[in-house]
Amino acid sequence: LVPHTPGSLHLLDDDYLGQAGHMLSKVGTWNFDIFLFDRLTNGNSLVTLMCHLFNVYGLIHHFQLDMVKLHRFLGMVQEDYHSQNPYHNAVHAADVTQAMYCYLKEPKLAEQLSPLDVFLGLMAAAAHDVDHPGVNQPFLIKTRHHLASLYQNTSVLESHHWRSTVGMLRESGLLSHLPADMWQDMEQQLGSLILATDISRQNEFLLTFREHLDNQDLDLQLASHRHFMLQIALKCADVCNPCRVWGLSRQWSERVCEEFYRQGDLERKFDLEISPLCNQQADSVPAIQIGFISYIVQPLFLEWYRFTETSLLSQTMMGHLHKNKARWSRLRYPVNQHDNFCDGSAAGGYGPTCKQQNYRRKTG
Repeated sequence: LVPHTPGSLHLLDDDYLGQAGHMLSKVGTWNFDIFLFDRLTNGNSLVTLMCHLFNVYGLIHHFQLDMVKLHRFLGMVQEDYHSQNPYHNAVHAADVTQAMYCYLKEPKLAEQLSPLDVFLGLMAAAAHDVDHPGVNQPFLIKTRHHLASLYQNTSVLESHHWRSTVGMLRESGLLSHLPADMWQDMEQQLGSLILATDISRQNEFLLTFREHLDNQDLDLQLASHRHFMLQIALKCADVCNPCRVWGLSRQWSERVCEEFYRQGDLERKFDLEISPLCNQQADSVPAIQIGFISYIVQPLFLEWYRFTETSLLSQTMMGHLHKNKARWSRLRYPVNQHDNFCDGSAAGGYGPTCKQQNYRRKTG
């Protein structure tokens, strides 16, 4: 299942490789446990998964990729994620990649996608958060981080993830055998996909998606429309944790909140204003998750549900989403206490003035 080459990262004994191989045979199922898979691959879940999926789709043969260069590139990407981040690490990248694979298999998409579409979708998923520092864009801006200056306070982290990916592509030479105009176009399209994960652009994409569905004018024979749907699929994959089974969903929720709280601790240490959702004393995990589901995940997946024409996978995801939201509601402390999402400008907790402010939780 996994090609072995000199210098391969798969330093596993046969028992573990067998178990990982068995898991890969079920990689297209929605209850795939990426945490277990990462343990079985000795922390190499992203590399192992990507090699497998490239083989599944025949991308190595189609693009005449050199296996040594492919392993080198994927190893660089995996290593460039920060393992000390509770959430934005290589396991998150592997999880998003596995979700992306599930979405690429949706009949509505799968019938129309070209090998280039699949290649770009998987690559963008794997690299979409590479070198994430574990803090958000507002933190980088207020601490005058060099990345904020470099990208002029706009899509700072996403721009960095993209440019880092381009750097590793060129250093590995993975696409160097292709015509220059082709690999340059691939780099630009990768950038467009990765930049779409900027949470501050959520409404922009959601409104466009909704208009397409309302007007029934999506034509997936058009490359531009397929690219837009790859952007939407990546956005869904990036925030799909609340649509997973509870055991996996809860782990991801606790991890992302731990990362928020670490940022809050840093801000407290340096006497900075604590960012929304980052105050462990005020922002509980259930409250954060309920808001995240209500204002980011649910609106996006309702439209995805429409697009897939209520596919089995979409029905499964929406079922988990509703159940998980209900569980967080039951876990939440004082039922009548306002959420600590806003500055109080909206009576009753949530309001239009809060949504974007509080859910720019991942400007990267």
